[in-house]
Amino acid sequence: MGDNTTSVTEFILLGFPLDTRIQMLLFGLFSLFYVVTLLGNGVILGLISLDSRLHTPMYFFLSHLAIVDMAYACNTVPQMLVNLLSPAKPISFAGCITQTFLFLTFAATECLLLVVMSYDRYVAICHPLRYSVIMSWRVCIMLSASAWTCASLLALVHVGLALRLPFCGPHEINHFFCEILSVLKLACADTRLNQAVIFAASVLVLVGPLGLVLLSYARILAAILRTRSGEGRRKAFSTCSSHLCVVGLFFGSAIVMYLAPKSSHPEEQQKILFLFYSFFNPMLNSLIYSLRNAEVKGALRRALFKESHF
Repeated sequence: MGDNTTSVTEFILLGFPLDTRIQMLLFGLFSLFYVVTLLGNGVILGLISLDSRLHTPMYFFLSHLAIVDMAYACNTVPQMLVNLLSPAKPISFAGCITQTFLFLTFAATECLLLVVMSYDRYVAICHPLRYSVIMSWRVCIMLSASAWTCASLLALVHVGLALRLPFCGPHEINHFFCEILSVLKLACADTRLNQAVIFAASVLVLVGPLGLVLLSYARILAAILRTRSGEGRRKAFSTCSSHLCVVGLFFGSAIVMYLAPKSSHPEEQQKILFLFYSFFNPMLNSLIYSLRNAEVKGALRRALFKESHF
């Protein structure tokens, strides 16, 4: 490994090595899911921006979550669809590293946003009289900006460490996108430092935030149970259950992928887990928040009713 230069200029994403007919079926199915993901999150973004009743901290953070979910899908799905049609189509080294950086940025941002959203619900339910003071717009903007900045810096550390490694072949990535662990397998050098940093970052970004989310909801649950108003309980449970569904889906799949022993998850199984994590989660998030959130459904009805009167 005398020379630390990169001799590989492009990678081949192996994707899902299946029969041609099955690949065409998956192409149609995934294309539909992709459209649903963009449409669902786009509708949420549109409703939040157009309906003044949704101009609250909770929906401000939800709009950022919708942006992250759309960015997730746009970062990985188009390349996956291209590979289903033309399995031998390569991705450039620069494109692969960019995709890795963006995926890590969006993943960490979503983790931090979910923590911020749980804190927002904690303040709203446990300290309702001080809510507007604690969750001022200045604080909301600072929290969202911090989530994006910290996530970008963390992704930059991973990518920076990966770029220090020599890549001299092979150039086939056994995945449907440039996932960091799959890329590191192709390095012609010792990657133990990279893997140790990834594990430490996973503990920091997954276990820490999940603990904070669970602590917030334990306090929220205690506050809800003390509430005498049946309508107040119902509304609080409805709002928080949507968020908990998203938290469970995201953190559950992420912890299995990055913290579970790799020997228990063969490569093909890992690809399915990543498919759920980076593809189905963004689609399900929009459905969960639209179908289980009364205020979002109300905003959609008002928007449709207004359109029908033009």
